[in-house]
Amino acid sequence: MDDIARNLGMSKKTIYQFFEDKNSLIISLNDQYMTRHQEYFDAITRETKNAIDEILQMMKHMHKIFSVMNPNVLYDMQKYHPDAWKQQLTFKEKCMYPKVEENLRRGISEGLYREDLNIRLMAILRIEQFNMVYNQQVIDPSEFNIGEVHLLLLDHFLHGITTLKGHKLINKYKQIQEEE
Repeated sequence: MDDIARNLGMSKKTIYQFFEDKNSLIISLNDQYMTRHQEYFDAITRETKNAIDEILQMMKHMHKIFSVMNPNVLYDMQKYHPDAWKQQLTFKEKCMYPKVEENLRRGISEGLYREDLNIRLMAILRIEQFNMVYNQQVIDPSEFNIGEVHLLLLDHFLHGITTLKGHKLINKYKQIQEEE
């Protein structure tokens, strides 16, 4: 709390007028963070032309976040702030999984994703890719840029689920010309 007060240029006493303790501050910030991202994801869904555009726009947004996020944030939250961690898990279950499942259904209906996909399983795999990136025993952040790892995993995921029509659209968005 000393560091927080110093960075905000205010006393700890002032912070404690609004927050009971550090945990309540983190829960409040976490809630605002998740609400803002859910609103942003909903706007992307409304404004994009197709499922591939949607997932690429969401990943651009997430790339900005992951490129500057300290990999220890989620670990520290899980270890020291279990209520905030529960918020994260609830957000993943109530927002992220449904968002990915919705995108998969949209892509299938647009003929961009394969019809034989197990939607629930693919959503789990996609979300777990996010979690894997923050497991420092799997991905060493001193060796790999976390944002770049996320982009690589998304590219791999998309190429695994798309039809030929979807693959061509990915190349169009990435401005790649490829021989058939």
